[in-house]
Amino acid sequence: MSVLRYCFFAVLILSISLPFVFYAINIHAQKSLRRLKFSVSSTLLEDCKALIEDKVSFLKENALKTSFGKFNCTEYITQNHYITRVLSAEEAAFPLAYIITMHKEFETFERLFRAVYMPQNVYCIHVDGKAPAALKQAVRRLVDCFPNAFLASRTERVVYGGVSRLRADLHCMRDLLASAVPWHYLLNACGQDFPLKTNWEIIQHLKAYRGKNITPGVLPPAHVTARTKYVHREQLYSLFSFMLPMFVHKAPPPHNLTLYFGSAYIAVTRPFAEFVLQDPRAIDLLAWSEDTYSPDEHFWVTLNRIPGVPGSMPNASWEGGLKAVKWIDMEDIHGGCHGHYVRGICVYGTGDLKWLFNSTCMFANKFELRTYPLTVECLELRHRKRTLAQSEVQVEPNWYF
Repeated sequence: MSVLRYCFFAVLILSISLPFVFYAINIHAQKSLRRLKFSVSSTLLEDCKALIEDKVSFLKENALKTSFGKFNCTEYITQNHYITRVLSAEEAAFPLAYIITMHKEFETFERLFRAVYMPQNVYCIHVDGKAPAALKQAVRRLVDCFPNAFLASRTERVVYGGVSRLRADLHCMRDLLASAVPWHYLLNACGQDFPLKTNWEIIQHLKAYRGKNITPGVLPPAHVTARTKYVHREQLYSLFSFMLPMFVHKAPPPHNLTLYFGSAYIAVTRPFAEFVLQDPRAIDLLAWSEDTYSPDEHFWVTLNRIPGVPGSMPNASWEGGLKAVKWIDMEDIHGGCHGHYVRGICVYGTGDLKWLFNSTCMFANKFELRTYPLTVECLELRHRKRTLAQSEVQVEPNWYF
């Protein structure tokens, strides 16, 4: 009988004490994980400082690795430090809309998305119709975790330099206008961009334009006039695609429009987006541009130079501070590329960090996380530290890297 009583009390004590033991173990594990994360981010911070000062870095692999595909949406958002609350009243009152077009580099896109994501904004993602099925599936799984992000309702098989690239933006623009989010400005980006300004800083930048559209550009230089002077056709095959010049003269632009040449990347107001999709001048210019080369580099800027168009800037030039790019033919200005060039654009290496840190642009292009992980992660860590420092609400512990 005494043995049974002893066993009973032993079981009772265990049943009472075990929850406390497990609780203590869990708390210890969480603290250890936080210490580990703090240690990793501190090491990354030191390495980033060393790179800026042209010293040796010891980190080679991703320090801020994500866990995409390993957890359900709730766990993914928490464990990968997504910001889930509006950080200030000013940001709540000024939501933004984003178009992100991509065809490769899911990991780089994921870092871009995490950096620009805010719950009050809205995001349309266009994945090239030619992209691998695995990439399309990964992007779909990611956006399905966020109620304010979605895939474009129509997909283009994009040809570099073709009207399909412009149409991808227009599909998302139409979808974003149909969104319930009352956004003020629409910005387009590609999946290999990265923000240099925080969401709050981007809003300050845009507000300085007082409802004007930002479409940098000028009258066409001589070396680009052939793009719109002659017919060009998209050539799309199973393994490759290209633009074919036909050496056939085009008719003049419709409505006696003066063509301008500029950036394919823009920051435009909601009334301008409505004008682009509804006004006969915009619709006819799009139709005329179908067989031109790289029409996204004349379409936006030409429409925004028309007097009387919502938010237009008829006398603007290259100003706007949209995107920091190192072009191969401008090395005397930017000092050279420390990564490598693709289609004449620098894919940034760690040696470009100081230049990027000093830039006043909202975004930079181009990045490859797999090739130069520290370039992205130093920018990512700097961006998140500034974002949280500007917060007017209590910062959640999991928002820190």
